Amino acid sequence: MNQRLSQWTLWLGNEFTDLLFPRRCPVCGGIVTPKEEMVCVPCREKLSVVRQPVCKKCGKEVADEKVEYCLDCTRHKRTFESGRALLNYNEAASRSMAAIKYKNRREYLDFYGAAMGRRFGRVVREWKAEALVPVPVHPSRRRIRGFNQAEELARRLSREWGILVDADLLIRDRKTMPQRDLNPAERLKNLQKAFQINPAWTGKDMWNRVALVDDIYTTGSTIEACSRVLREAGVKEVYFLAVCIGNGL
Repeated sequence: MNQRLSQWTLWLGNEFTDLLFPRRCPVCGGIVTPKEEMVCVPCREKLSVVRQPVCKKCGKEVADEKVEYCLDCTRHKRTFESGRALLNYNEAASRSMAAIKYKNRREYLDFYGAAMGRRFGRVVREWKAEALVPVPVHPSRRRIRGFNQAEELARRLSREWGILVDADLLIRDRKTMPQRDLNPAERLKNLQKAFQINPAWTGKDMWNRVALVDDIYTTGSTIEACSRVLREAGVKEVYFLAVCIGNGL
């Protein structure tokens, strides 16, 4: 009897919560229909899922399965081993990512985290990643937003896979210019010395393999800058995961 009562109470609580705070679609921003979904069914078609074949380094779509690396990865040095992204960075994805960062719609990451959890579980196990390391934001930007979207995503992925989140390993102590108007070389130069290992890690054993987590991968400059710092600190293999990936050029 008590068990039935508890189940009824839980159901009633969930129904009441859904009534007061209905889930919003990460694509259109409206109330999700049907309500048991995490995104409106028609809105799924507006998202461009990354399809095979992909670049063996960054996971970006390539035109032919005979092509091993995208043009971007043949032009620029990569310190990381490889990475994967869920979506191509189109207009719908751009609006969704902006809403997360600038309108505090972090609940949208529930959908993206669950989708990434299902799709990339096998590859992350193959990487043997010991920790998920969110790309840090500058403290001033975190104060304005109230959160780091990469850390929010990493914690959702942690629940999917049971991998520890190490949000303290990397810190960003230099505020940089916005990256969107810079070319790849300028982006990497802009990020030089922006990241460093948290001094609290001094004298501790370093991870062997980690997966960086970020919301958007474009030219790869941010992931590359973080990878270089991690490799210099003793991490043997660095991988990355992102919600979206752009053309980078």
